[in-house]
Amino acid sequence: MATVNTAWDHVSSNIFKTWLIMFLFSLFVVGVVYIFARAWGYDNVGALGLLGVGFVVTGIMNFISYFYSDKMVLGMSGAKQIEKKDNPEVFRIVENLCIAAGLPTPKIYVIEDTATNAFATGRDPKHAAIAFTTGILAKLNKQELEGVAAHELSHVGNRDTLVMTVVSILVGTIALLADFFMRSMWFRDRDSDSKGNAMFMIIAIVAAILAPIIATLIQLAVSRRREYLADASGVLLTRNPNGLASALAKISGDREPLEVANRGTAHLYIVNPLKGEAAKAFFSNLFNTHPPIQERIRALQEMEGNYS
Repeated sequence: MATVNTAWDHVSSNIFKTWLIMFLFSLFVVGVVYIFARAWGYDNVGALGLLGVGFVVTGIMNFISYFYSDKMVLGMSGAKQIEKKDNPEVFRIVENLCIAAGLPTPKIYVIEDTATNAFATGRDPKHAAIAFTTGILAKLNKQELEGVAAHELSHVGNRDTLVMTVVSILVGTIALLADFFMRSMWFRDRDSDSKGNAMFMIIAIVAAILAPIIATLIQLAVSRRREYLADASGVLLTRNPNGLASALAKISGDREPLEVANRGTAHLYIVNPLKGEAAKAFFSNLFNTHPPIQERIRALQEMEGNYS
């Protein structure tokens, strides 16, 4: 008998996989920092102290980003806030979904661009915003637009901004210390190295080169997993997997690039807005902020029989 995958199954699976990745990522960060500290000559206690300093510094940077990134992203995207009278249908869709999700209604923005896309931002549900392009509002029908709105509200409800901020802290810690370690190589006293430290020094040099790349790959893996989670969570709100699947097919099929998007904001959108840049090879997909559209649609189609 074939296994039936419901939206709840996909939600549970993606939550588990996300936190498993983040747990392993945390262990990875601790291990890399420990190697750097031992290479610098610290003992075990000193290595733990250095780890704390690294988290504090990057934590401050990301704390500022956490509270102000939504305003910066909306400004960079040229998004303009609208009122209910400007587009009653969109407001009704979002408000109804918010009632179903138990969320406060976010501010709604519009980006003047004929490309089809949307994103959500905000540090928590009380400070959330959803932005739609004029293209997506014109080209999608009501069910498809409802699926997109449910996906974005799920990002808000799942606290994805918080999750990605934590991941950014870990990535920032790795990048900061790897850079600092490589710079410190010019000033260290080579004559004072013990044989033990020399061994850690070799390992640390390799780690300084590879760790930032690995950390970035893990960050992107978490981002992709949160997209799957938002898809499944959105279906729980609409009870209509086909609406979102159809929307994803239309958005991905629109080859028009979003002019205001860039690599720094691409991960926020429901579909990668940098059209034509993502190769289909497995190696290239490792560096994508979004899962392949075909895989997202297939996962949604697996849920379809449960709500038809």
